[in-house]
Amino acid sequence: MSFNNLLLETNNGVATITLNRPDVYNAFNDELTFELQDALKECEKNKDVRVVVLTGAGKAFCSGQDLKAAAAAGIRSFKDSLEKRYNPIIRAMRNMAKPIVCRLNGVAAGAGCSVALACDVIVAGEGAYFSEAFINIALVPDSGSTYFLPRTVGGVRAFEYCTMATKVSATEAQQMGMINRVVKPEELDAEVKKFTDYYAAAPTKAIGMIKKMLNKSFHSDLEAMLEYESYCQEIAGSSKDNKEGVTAFIEKRKPVFKGE
Repeated sequence: MSFNNLLLETNNGVATITLNRPDVYNAFNDELTFELQDALKECEKNKDVRVVVLTGAGKAFCSGQDLKAAAAAGIRSFKDSLEKRYNPIIRAMRNMAKPIVCRLNGVAAGAGCSVALACDVIVAGEGAYFSEAFINIALVPDSGSTYFLPRTVGGVRAFEYCTMATKVSATEAQQMGMINRVVKPEELDAEVKKFTDYYAAAPTKAIGMIKKMLNKSFHSDLEAMLEYESYCQEIAGSSKDNKEGVTAFIEKRKPVFKGE
């Protein structure tokens, strides 16, 4: 597939999606949101892809909605825009049965913040930061921010960040459990590679089910999760990777998982 506003590269089981509008800090226009939907669909259906990296070109991850582009488009429904452009992105990310690693190379603001928080793993450079910037133009958080943020930092901090557009540095975010790693900018690629090397060789089918299980746990009670765990374990226990893992353990060697 060819894209005008993003790059999609696949190598050794790793698909890298790069938002590519650096002149506007990778802000979302209509075309970029639809292209990101298509890129995520491609990563989902490509059996050779076992882990996805999402990042931005230049100095930013994503600054949110391109306000100039939105103004030029004239009056339109915010509800329609979210339902057609942004919500499908978040659903695709959370429903994808593969891990998504955010390479947070700069600011993640507004919808860009939401997209970053929707990733499974976040590795940030020291200069990166989050900002729920919606309130600066008298809007409310969207694209999943009101789901992800309070579950990560708690209700009190989430209220502050959303109502004051607080800039949360990568270091602060790590201390609160928002992200996994913070490294020097020159070490960002190497740190991301540690995760992609692991996931590209990991039992992808089991990891995809773990992702679904953790998603489900947010709105389920203990009994529901016990039942769902037994259901998923039955599937995992019949996988080729499970057989390989057990065989490798018995033979005292490193397993070679195929993601099946």
